[in-house]
Amino acid sequence: MKRIFFPFLILLFFDLSVNAQRAAPDIIESNDGPITIQPITHGTLVLQWNGKTIYVDPYGGADAFKGIAKPDIILITDIHGDHLNMETLAGLDTEKTSFVVPHAVAEKLKRKYEKQLVIMKNGGIHVQGDIFINAIPMYNLPEDNTSRHPKGRGNGYFLNLGGIAIYISGDTEDIKEMRKLNSIDVAFICMNLPYTMDINQAASAVLEFKPKIVYPYHYRGNPDMSDTVAFKELVNSRNSKIDVRLRNWYPN
Repeated sequence: MKRIFFPFLILLFFDLSVNAQRAAPDIIESNDGPITIQPITHGTLVLQWNGKTIYVDPYGGADAFKGIAKPDIILITDIHGDHLNMETLAGLDTEKTSFVVPHAVAEKLKRKYEKQLVIMKNGGIHVQGDIFINAIPMYNLPEDNTSRHPKGRGNGYFLNLGGIAIYISGDTEDIKEMRKLNSIDVAFICMNLPYTMDINQAASAVLEFKPKIVYPYHYRGNPDMSDTVAFKELVNSRNSKIDVRLRNWYPN
């Protein structure tokens, strides 16, 4: 009995400890049932709605997704390793998954996942069942050959899930395409230098397009972490109606 039961306890403890490290999921109501938002790490999150599970930029190893349903859709924003992470993908059950990706990412995935790829350029639209996806530009400013994220290489994403409009910025600065967004219910906004933008740029853009709920994510930079509390204060000092939700995107 002891030889069987003791390993079971170890595995159970491991699963519980992995889940305990993640931030608690948020639930947002849509016209067609609840949307579960699960922060994972850095720029990685999971959305679940209407029986479907969407992974965004899976990173951090497959263990980070323990206890979460396997993905029906994986959205990948860019080629950098914290967005396109081959090791994490290899550890996930993706046999029946659609990969929604920009062309630069597709080039790196096609050998293994070619039949599962949905390739989208900026402005592209894809509908999968009841899920609407629009590829939004993401890039650095100024637009020159020094850009870590040149325009057209990567995608941010707009999703409509049961009437809830969700914007996922990817790695970008406060570009005009972001500032022109409207009627966004939930926005995930990156903010780490020198790869994306600082909290002042992020706050300025958010105050312009006025999403109802904002999650600062992808905010760890070198040498320090972006000050998300200061970001929240910047936004709410000008618009107290915007719900800035601070979550732990960097579990131990």
